[in-house]
Amino acid sequence: MVASRDFASHGRWVGSEDHKHAFCRAFIDTHRPFDAGTLAWPDLDEDSLARLKALPIWNEAVRTEAETARKVQVLGAVEPDPLLSEAIALQGYEEGRHAAILRLLTERYGIAVEPFDVPEAPRDPVWEFLSTGYGECIDSFFAFGLFALGKRSRYFPDALIDLFDPIMQEEARHILFIVNWAAYLRARTPWLRRPRFDARRTWRIALQLFEHAGHAWRAGADADPGGDSQEGFMMTSHAAFENVDARSFLELCLTENERRLTPYDPRLLRPSLVPGAVRVFVKLLPKSGPRAAATPLPASSPASTERPEAR
Repeated sequence: MVASRDFASHGRWVGSEDHKHAFCRAFIDTHRPFDAGTLAWPDLDEDSLARLKALPIWNEAVRTEAETARKVQVLGAVEPDPLLSEAIALQGYEEGRHAAILRLLTERYGIAVEPFDVPEAPRDPVWEFLSTGYGECIDSFFAFGLFALGKRSRYFPDALIDLFDPIMQEEARHILFIVNWAAYLRARTPWLRRPRFDARRTWRIALQLFEHAGHAWRAGADADPGGDSQEGFMMTSHAAFENVDARSFLELCLTENERRLTPYDPRLLRPSLVPGAVRVFVKLLPKSGPRAAATPLPASSPASTERPEAR
């Protein structure tokens, strides 16, 4: 969080041309050009392959990435601002590449995926992108912790973890962009129309929270961690990777969320709704014993001491 003396100046900066340039260039300049078809998939032993196939995520993951790519690509094509259009179109390309990577993975390792219809173009690209982006903020927060847990527990071979680590980092860039784009959009909205914007955004966020909470509840009600509920897997499956309690897992999610977002321009807003709620919730949970304590992965760069946050 920025110091109180900086709030006024930072509030004026959000929505400015400099702000737009900062969050767009931060996204564009950190793009990694590569072709999904050139990825070198490692050979897996029988146990590793069985664990990969057992994850109840593949139908939902492949479909969701394809739908997200479609939504973002449509907005990139219709956005009138050249710099915003370039950044959003690039994110659409990366989302499409994520979908291609998942298709290649399931084909390479013989994982059956149910067919689905080609997603239709959204009627309201701006609000579909905003809603999808907030959903990504929720998913990514838990995915960062889950990925770190899988790496620490050696649930999968290092070669597969190393292949997906940069892809996880792309998700950090995506959520950084969405919260700054949303704040920029709000700041550029005329004052008389801003209450309607806020109400609509709050409703979209609430829908995402209720949807994710429902998925997590249904997944948690299953006998297996994650059960058959693919949508709730991210928030309920930590026990499948390592014998770690809920508090330790959430603390790891907080640490990994911070680590993933640290390398970028400290002036940019960070997602704050889910991390903030989790920090409060963690205080209500019993303290972890020494055996279950979550050990964060080494940070990739020095942490910034003060950073603004956003929903």
